[in-house]
Amino acid sequence: MVFNPHTDTDRRTMLETVGAASVAEIVDAIPADVRYPKLDLPPVLTEMEAERYLSEIAHRNTLFPGERNFLGAGSYRHYSPASVSQLLLRGEIFTAYTPYQPEVSQGTLQIIYEFQSLVAELMGMEIANASLYDGATAVSEATLMAVSAAKGPRKVIVSGTLNPRYGQVLQTYCLGLDLDLVQLEPPSSGFVMDSAEFASKVDSDTAAVIVQYPNFYGTIEDIANIAQLTHEAGAALIVATYPVAVSLLKSPGELGADIATAEGQSLGLWQSFGGPYLGLLAASQRYVRQMPGRLVGMTTDSQGKRGYVLTLQTREQHIRRDKATSNICTNQGLMATASTIHMSLLGAEGMEEVSRRSYANAHYLSAELQKITGVKILNEGEFFNEFVIGLPLPASTVLAELSESGFQGGLDLGEIDSQFANCLLLATTEVNDRKGIDLFAEEVARIIQ
Repeated sequence: MVFNPHTDTDRRTMLETVGAASVAEIVDAIPADVRYPKLDLPPVLTEMEAERYLSEIAHRNTLFPGERNFLGAGSYRHYSPASVSQLLLRGEIFTAYTPYQPEVSQGTLQIIYEFQSLVAELMGMEIANASLYDGATAVSEATLMAVSAAKGPRKVIVSGTLNPRYGQVLQTYCLGLDLDLVQLEPPSSGFVMDSAEFASKVDSDTAAVIVQYPNFYGTIEDIANIAQLTHEAGAALIVATYPVAVSLLKSPGELGADIATAEGQSLGLWQSFGGPYLGLLAASQRYVRQMPGRLVGMTTDSQGKRGYVLTLQTREQHIRRDKATSNICTNQGLMATASTIHMSLLGAEGMEEVSRRSYANAHYLSAELQKITGVKILNEGEFFNEFVIGLPLPASTVLAELSESGFQGGLDLGEIDSQFANCLLLATTEVNDRKGIDLFAEEVARIIQ
């Protein structure tokens, strides 16, 4: 491909259009201390030297065995069967791309159709799309769906117990849009929202309410009550959930959600130091025209044979830009395939077993920690596989000591809110075992006593 740089005339035209005298004037808004006056590149390396250098960087990463890992907060150490990665590496799957020509992509389309069916069943919803980038963008896309369907109201109520990173992404998504994001304060204690907080904010101007279930701190919110308050005001309820939890708990659909989202990393994907992950989005049928991305349907051809088609593509590359629901350009095809394989292999009983073990391990851990003088379980109400403990000293100090002993000891909530500097968010999954939990509790006791 030939690279055609802009001519001097092109540059002058662009600068005149944006009202700047020079390119330097455009970048004045960027703080000088983070600008590079020239490319700061390392010296040229041979392939062997580059491999050695990158390996040295990779070895700086600290890996903790699954049974010694108690960190969750949105990404969880679940077991992915070997068959998931083995099947994923098949050439026809690993090299497949987004089905722009659906008539020659029947295999890819069938996988997406099966994925949609499994997600819809898991969430208790009528439809699901072909996936999104991750859990954070799924919440943001769901918000735009709800506002578009509301046809008037522009206020969105955001729960104080929503994953704060999701909230940040949502704020970025909504920049430049005429939306009124009302962020509720996180509870000062108990780590669960009071329904009265929603009741005082939800009104006829509200397009949507966003809650997390279980919430960021692990507590199981009263979704059914929040759904009732939301629907009485004529608004939509968006529930961000955890797929493993809803294998055991009531689904968002059963509790009254209009749109359900989730981070799909826990469904057979690897943590991989942060991605790529997988966004799940499911909804009631009435939102189908506002759904972003793709929707695959099953049909029959002129000979009565089963076939799969891209039933809906509401993205700007396929329809008029002003009619597009989103600028999401693709689905996480490979990650969605991995999750489809994972869910198919485990089945409903297997997924429920993973859920039960994750729940049981968390409650065993909480019981052991409560035996330690100075440690308190701070969640009010039921929690699933994640909970908060209060400590008699800074959580950062405890985490550093635990790391020295070979444990990933959870998330320091002081990084989220300074008032929780002595609080740790802990999580367990099915890969934790009683021996690892007992050792962890012993180590916590040693550190604080």
